[in-house]
Amino acid sequence: MTDRTQGDGGGFTPPAGAKGPDELRHQIEQTRSQLGDTVQELAAKADVKGRARARAADLKDKAGAMTVQLRSSAAQAGHAVQERATHAGHQAQEKASRAGHTLQERTPVSNAVEVYRRNPRPLMISLAAGAALVAAGLLIRRGRRARQARRWWQPDR
Repeated sequence: MTDRTQGDGGGFTPPAGAKGPDELRHQIEQTRSQLGDTVQELAAKADVKGRARARAADLKDKAGAMTVQLRSSAAQAGHAVQERATHAGHQAQEKASRAGHTLQERTPVSNAVEVYRRNPRPLMISLAAGAALVAAGLLIRRGRRARQARRWWQPDR
């Protein structure tokens, strides 16, 4: 293409839409730019491998974001469960403490101690009977061991 004006007589005439050579140059540049953009878009559509890589990268990013979100929500749920369990434990401890105090108030130990201080005979009898049972158990055990020892050392007759 040459830049000739209308007055040369050789006859370059601009297209119907262009009013002069400057406007024509502008239209050509604009058309080239649009063609370049169109070629780039077509090349991008034809590049299946590149599109697949881009899609894979997008999916990888989304998966990473979902992983972070799931971990965050799991941690929040764990904290909520831990808080509820701690609260329930404190409530149970408080109820047990109240029940212990109520039982202590209803059955005073000092009354039982006072009864045994006034009349120690039943306590002494109970202690003596317990000691006798322990002594009898020890004697029986000792006798059994002695019999087993004799059988072990002496051969059968």
